[in-house]
Amino acid sequence: MPNGRDDTLMTLYGSHCFSNEVMRERLPKSIYSEILQVQSGKKELSLEVAEVVAAAMKEWAAEFGATHYTHWFHPLSGVTAEKHESFVSPLANGGIIMEFSGKELVKGEPDASSFPSGGLRATFEARGYTAWDVTSPAFLKTSPKGMTLCIPTAFVSYNGHALDKKVPLLRSMDALSKAAVKVLKLLGEKDVDRVIPTSGPEQEYFLVNAELYRKRPDLVLSGRTVFGSMPAKGQEMEDHYYGAIEEKVAGFMNEVNSELWAMGVAAKTQHNEVAPNQFELACIFSQANIAADATQLVMETLRKVAARHGMAALLHEKPFDGVNGSGKHINWSLATNTGINLLDPGAALAGASGSETEKAVIRFLLFSMAVIQAVDTRAALIRASASTAGNDRRLGGHEAPPSIISIFLGDSLTSIFDSLGNGKEAPKFTAELIETGAKSLPKLPKDVSDRNRTSPFAFTGNKFEFRMVASSQSAATPSMILNAAVAESLSDFASRMESLVAGGMPPLQAAVSVIASSWAQHKRIVFNGNGYSHEWLQEAQARGLPVFRSAVDAIPEFMKPSNVAMLSSLGILSREEAESRCTIYLERFSKQINIEAGVAMDMAQRHIFPAATKSAASFAQAASTMAAIGVPSLAQEQKAKRIAALAGKLQEECEKLSAALNTAQKVQEPLAKAEAYRSAVVPQMDALRAVCDELERQMPKADWPFPNYEDLLYSL
Repeated sequence: MPNGRDDTLMTLYGSHCFSNEVMRERLPKSIYSEILQVQSGKKELSLEVAEVVAAAMKEWAAEFGATHYTHWFHPLSGVTAEKHESFVSPLANGGIIMEFSGKELVKGEPDASSFPSGGLRATFEARGYTAWDVTSPAFLKTSPKGMTLCIPTAFVSYNGHALDKKVPLLRSMDALSKAAVKVLKLLGEKDVDRVIPTSGPEQEYFLVNAELYRKRPDLVLSGRTVFGSMPAKGQEMEDHYYGAIEEKVAGFMNEVNSELWAMGVAAKTQHNEVAPNQFELACIFSQANIAADATQLVMETLRKVAARHGMAALLHEKPFDGVNGSGKHINWSLATNTGINLLDPGAALAGASGSETEKAVIRFLLFSMAVIQAVDTRAALIRASASTAGNDRRLGGHEAPPSIISIFLGDSLTSIFDSLGNGKEAPKFTAELIETGAKSLPKLPKDVSDRNRTSPFAFTGNKFEFRMVASSQSAATPSMILNAAVAESLSDFASRMESLVAGGMPPLQAAVSVIASSWAQHKRIVFNGNGYSHEWLQEAQARGLPVFRSAVDAIPEFMKPSNVAMLSSLGILSREEAESRCTIYLERFSKQINIEAGVAMDMAQRHIFPAATKSAASFAQAASTMAAIGVPSLAQEQKAKRIAALAGKLQEECEKLSAALNTAQKVQEPLAKAEAYRSAVVPQMDALRAVCDELERQMPKADWPFPNYEDLLYSL
C-alpha cells in the first residue's frame, strides 16, 4: 500500500502484480509468446521457459525488497495457505546468492497430511505438490516486515488427487470451453477457439469496533454472535443502504482499495449495505480462476486493513440475528477469445446485417438456454455448492435468497422462450427507453429484464447472478459446479445439433429446435415471482424442484451417483475426489456447530450466569432495603425473581445442550454426525439463546458482561 506517496491510480494499479504486461516488458519476446500459448492451453510449460520467467520474477520482486517467496494455494480448509522460502542460497566461500529457479517456480512440496483431504491422504502419506497456475499472475503481499512474492498455485497429492479448490475449477473451465467451442463451431463461429467462464464476486461484510470484538468470545472464536438481543432500532428505517459512507469507513475502504489495486485486484464498487455497519465490495469481472484468487485476497485484505483501523471485519453469513446476513454473489458469464459475451443480449442487437443479427439472437438464446437446462438438471448439486452452517442461518430471510434453486429471467425473456417452445417465431429484441417525465432528465435505456432480489439465480442483463453463495466461502467451488453443469448442457446441445444438421437441418434452425425442446423440459426452474412467499414453497414442490432446508441435507449431493458420473465424465472430479469433498464439508459443518455450542455454553455458564445471579441479588438487596424504610419494593422483588428464574432456566438449557453435544461428539460417520449436530445441537443452542437474550433484556446494561448489539452495530 502506498505510504505518503502521491501515486495516481494508473501508477498504483498492478504495481505489485507480475502481470502479462510486466512479463511482456521483462521477458524475451519468444519466451513471452510461449507463455501466452501456455495460458491459452495451446502448449505445455517447459522447464527452460520456467527458468527464464523465474529469473525475471525474482529480479522484479527483489526490486521491491522481497526476500521470500511462497506458493499460495487454496486447500480444502476454505482459506489460503502459504509456506515462505527465501531467495537465499549459500556459496562455497561462505557467502550467499539470491536465486530462484524454474523448478522452484513450477513446483513446491508442502505437507499434504495436515490439510483436509476427506480420506485422500492419511497422516503417514504426507507428500503433496503445488503447481504454478500460469494463468493467474503472481503478486506481492505487504506486511510490516516487508514484501513476499506470492505465486498462485494448485495443490495435488502424491497420487495426483486434487487437494484444493483450484484444480477442479481449472478442469471445469477446460471442460466448459471444449463444449462451448463445439457449439459455436456448429453455429459458424470459425474464429473462436476458447470460451472463458468469467466471474465477478461481490463480498458483503460487517465492521465492528475491534475493542468490542475482543470482548465477545463468540465473535472471536466462531465469527458470529451466539447471543444478542436486538436494540430498539435495527434496519427497519432503511437508512443505511447506500447511505453516505462515514469518514472512518471511507478511510478503511480507501486503504483496502489501494492494497487490492496494487496486487492487480480490480475492486470496483463499494457501498453501505442494508444492515447497520454492513458493507459490500465488488470486483470487475475476470477469468473464473483469477476471480477465485481475487476474492480470497479481498477477504484477507478486509481483515488485515480493518485491524489497522481499530476495527474487525466479520465475514460470517449471519453474525447478527435480526438483521441482514452477508453473501458472496457470483456474477457469472461466458466470453469468447474473440471478445464476445455470450450472455449479453446487446450483442444480439449489434449485428451488421439481418442474418448476423439473427445469428447473434439465436446464439444468445442458445447459451442462455444451456444455463437454464444446467441449473434445472443439477439444481441439487448447485445448492450443495453453497451449503454451509452459516448459510443455514442466512438463506430465506432478510433479503437473502430462499434455499430453493430457481432462475429469474424476467417477463421479456420468458415470453421469448415460451414463443419458441410453442413453435412460434420469437419476439424481436427491441431497445426500449424509460421516460422519466422530466424534460431535464435523459431517457434511460431499459434492460431486457428487471431484477428480483428474492431469486437465488437471476439473469441481470448480461450475466447470471448466483446470489446463494455464502460470504465466507471461496468462490471456486460454486463456480466449478456451475461450469460443470453448463458444460454438460452444452455437450448435450452439441450432440443434438450435430444429429439435426446431419439430417439436413440448417445449423440455426437446429439451434432453435434444441432451444424449444430444452425449454419445454426445463422451464419449471424459471420463477419470476416472490421467492419469499409460502406459496412458492408449495409450488416448487409441485414442480418437482429439490427442496433442502439444511446444508446437511444438500451436501450429500456430492456423492450422488448421477452427479459423480457427470463430474468424472467431464474430468473434473473423480469419484474419490467428489466423495472427499462431501466428507470434508459435512465435517466442517459439525466442527462449526461444535465450536459455536462450546462457546455458547462457556459464555452462558462462566459469564452470563454469574452476572445474572449478581444482578438478581442486587435487586433483592434493593427490595429489602426499600422495604426496611417503608417504601414499596414490589417492582424490585419481581425483577429479582424474574432474573433469578431465568438464570435457573439458563442452567437447565446448558445441561440439555451439553448432553446433546456429548451425544453428537460420539458419532463417527460424517453424515450421521452432521445430522446429530443439526437436529439436536442447533435447536438446543437456539433454546439457550432465547433464555440468554431475555436475560439481557431484563438485566441492567451495566450488569451485562458483553458488548451488546447496540454497541456493536452503531459504533466503530
